[in-house]
Amino acid sequence: MACERESYTSWSCDSPTEMKVSMVLRQARMEIKDLKLDYCGSLGNQSYFDQKCPALIQESAYVFTPSSGALSSKDQNYQCSAL
Repeated sequence: MACERESYTSWSCDSPTEMKVSMVLRQARMEIKDLKLDYCGSLGNQSYFDQKCPALIQESAYVFTPSSGALSSKDQNYQCSAL
């Protein structure tokens, strides 16, 4: 049996009120703070994540733009850098 490495990307995110928040993208999940969010889909260059994906993915709790590192939730905006 071959063992595969799990692929993931770690990010360090800052906001006006929080510094050095860790975020991990692991397969089709996002882990930030104590939350484990499912990937709900993408529109253009934005990816949407939520604990329970809504019917309209644009209503997801978190929106991430990997090309710019912008992460936003309903109450916070972060700027993230890949580690």
